[in-house]
Amino acid sequence: MTDLATIAQALTSSLPAVDTVVQTVADFKPIGKGIAYGAAAAGSGVGIGLVVAATLSGIARQPEQAGALRGLMFLGIGFIEALALIGFVLVFIL
Repeated sequence: MTDLATIAQALTSSLPAVDTVVQTVADFKPIGKGIAYGAAAAGSGVGIGLVVAATLSGIARQPEQAGALRGLMFLGIGFIEALALIGFVLVFIL
């Protein structure tokens, strides 16, 4: 019976350490949010750059299709920017 009492005492004495770990994890949460949104914004920037580069390349090859390519470019930019905005909203939700 004394072994159980010793184990119980050891477990209850380690509980403040658990609270410290939980508090430390909570302290790093804003840093994680910033990194997550930074990655979303960087990915969005790269995606928009690739879309614009491909559009300009297509317009250079076929100038008569400039109007159609420009419309598709803005549609693609809108979708990519929506992903960045979703990342921004998730920072505040989580």
